[in-house]
Amino acid sequence: MKNIKVIAFDADDTLWVNEVYYQETEKKFCDLLADFMPQHYISQELFRTEMKNLELYGYGVKSFVLSMIETLIAIAGSTASNSLVSKVIELGKEMLEKPIEMLEGVEEVLKNLNGKYLLVMATKGDLLDQERKLVKSGLEKYFHHIEIMSDKKTSDYTKMLKRVDCEPENFLMVGNSIKSDILPVLELGAYGIHIPFHTTWEFERVEIKIENPNFLEANNITDVLRFLEMD
Repeated sequence: MKNIKVIAFDADDTLWVNEVYYQETEKKFCDLLADFMPQHYISQELFRTEMKNLELYGYGVKSFVLSMIETLIAIAGSTASNSLVSKVIELGKEMLEKPIEMLEGVEEVLKNLNGKYLLVMATKGDLLDQERKLVKSGLEKYFHHIEIMSDKKTSDYTKMLKRVDCEPENFLMVGNSIKSDILPVLELGAYGIHIPFHTTWEFERVEIKIENPNFLEANNITDVLRFLEMD
């Protein structure tokens, strides 16, 4: 990876904790509807609704709240009271007000790379929420470019690389999702480092063995420094 010039980092569950809050909220949502059906059925219905709404709402907390409200109405029908809807909205607001829980080693890595590479934060989600989390994290000063993407397909990375004037062979993406952070950049001929997080959203899970010389699996984010020094 001696030719790397630009390094992009995913944000949620790569720089800071995120999916845990979604799972906690989903559990609270299922508890609200416990009188209507068992939790696993509610979770399945919510996930189906999220998948149906992705093209309309995109990713992030606001999309999640809208899908919870739609799921509530589908399950409770005419008994879906204003009180229940209000409680779902409050669950969403609680998520938006969560403190930033930085993952271990993140700032150390960014400090070491800052000035040696052009650093990019490349993440999906709601614009306002991701900007808020970045500012609250205190990490904004390390990044030369912020890319809050509507999706993370190969075409989205191609557009981003044009904006930062970088060829794929000079680009490295670091993230926790094989599906969104690794496979699209490998398809472009760029490099990818996967840092597994202990929990993953169902939508991001893939079962695949990657055999590509541009791919590396890390135990934690500090491995990025070691990998870059290997050459």
